[in-house]
Amino acid sequence: MKSHSVSSSPPTSANSSPLARLRRKLSPRKSHDKPPPTNVNNSTIAPNVVDDNNDLRWVFNYFDENGDGKISPAELQSCITSAGGKLSIEEAEAAIRFCDMDGDGLMGFQDFLCLMTGSVSEEEKTEDLRQAFGLYENEPGSGFITHTSLKRVLSRLGESRSINDCKAIIRTFDLNGDGVLSFNEFSIMMR
Repeated sequence: MKSHSVSSSPPTSANSSPLARLRRKLSPRKSHDKPPPTNVNNSTIAPNVVDDNNDLRWVFNYFDENGDGKISPAELQSCITSAGGKLSIEEAEAAIRFCDMDGDGLMGFQDFLCLMTGSVSEEEKTEDLRQAFGLYENEPGSGFITHTSLKRVLSRLGESRSINDCKAIIRTFDLNGDGVLSFNEFSIMMR
């Protein structure tokens, strides 16, 4: 089995975004036992950018179990699980859909850089939030999140919360006092 240097810290807050948690799980740790960085031919790139990209290349190669230059949802899930984290196949597919620039259903290195560095436009962030909102919705297309749907999704993410905890979370971000979260309220909660 490959040795890994992937963070597997469990999420600590209901306020952290699913993508932020995934980025934390995927971020390489600085370590003296990792392989030396590969050479980069572009001498105009700042040394810390080169080092960060080499670290990310190493993590990417670790996740690319079959060496085809792409990370599939199954490979992403497998590596997160082997690092002690929790990631469902649905979450892996959503993460790849979020950053899949060429639409092939796989994560290439440039896609991986986008995911890890968070270099996405506001439009892409909004689309990501809409997709996440869809996972939390009470019923698909209902336009709101209830305390029971919040509890269900948090449980799937490994954050077991009571109904009362979920009601408190919703009360905190329920700006209009209707007892549910709209997309705008959800957006505020996830930022």
